[in-house]
Amino acid sequence: MKAPPFAYARAGSLAEAFDLIERPGARILAGGQSLIPSLNMRLATPQLLVDITRLNELAAIEPRQGGLQVGALVTHSQILLSEEIRKRVELLAQAAAQVAHPAIRNRGTLGGSLALADPAAEYPAVALALNATLILKHRRGERRVSAGHFFKGLFETDLRAGEILAAAEFPQVERSVFVELARRQGDYAIVGLAGVADASGRRIAFFGVAATPVLAEKTSRAATLEAALEALPQDLHPAGDLYHSSATKLHLAKVLLQRAWTRLSKPR
Repeated sequence: MKAPPFAYARAGSLAEAFDLIERPGARILAGGQSLIPSLNMRLATPQLLVDITRLNELAAIEPRQGGLQVGALVTHSQILLSEEIRKRVELLAQAAAQVAHPAIRNRGTLGGSLALADPAAEYPAVALALNATLILKHRRGERRVSAGHFFKGLFETDLRAGEILAAAEFPQVERSVFVELARRQGDYAIVGLAGVADASGRRIAFFGVAATPVLAEKTSRAATLEAALEALPQDLHPAGDLYHSSATKLHLAKVLLQRAWTRLSKPR
């Protein structure tokens, strides 16, 4: 299929972008790796595509006290190659390695993935596990929202009209692990896990099991792997799909938890 007709405008500044996205039927275009296919399948019918790829202020990777700020236009490949990210937010780099294929990683962006909020995508679970702060800019300033409050439902976020997801701030943690199960490398995950641990405890998030990433709170607080496995069914109630039942997804989540637990435990 071909995309429906639409107008196109490239923003030269954030101020211009704010003007453009207030027009009726406007949609933001960044990497376009999800939006363009949805246009071709007629799942999206915007009247105007607002290209923000030239806004360099949204493409920076900057150290912050206790962590790192990553701009929304930083691509998956840039995340993978960034020494700063590997040093300060290793979980993000671990996740980027699992995103699709090189051609997609070269174009797709952090902000695009977070704003789309695909339930099978890697970055929303990373943001939830790290309790990242998302920076949403508008013409009057900015709004800061924690990842736990940003993801609202299936492809639904707290992003409001007139706002642009500009960056995400990730804290530095002591230990992290990212694992997922997919039919083939680069396919969407059947089930995935993003976990972190430090002196304050563990935070384990699952994706591919619900309309949004799920923070497994009881599982994260468990003292032993056995207790965590017992608690997991209280945290997760996976929705089945065309290929995998709810019971299968829960079983796979337990498999991932077993693989991840040792790396999240305190070193002896």
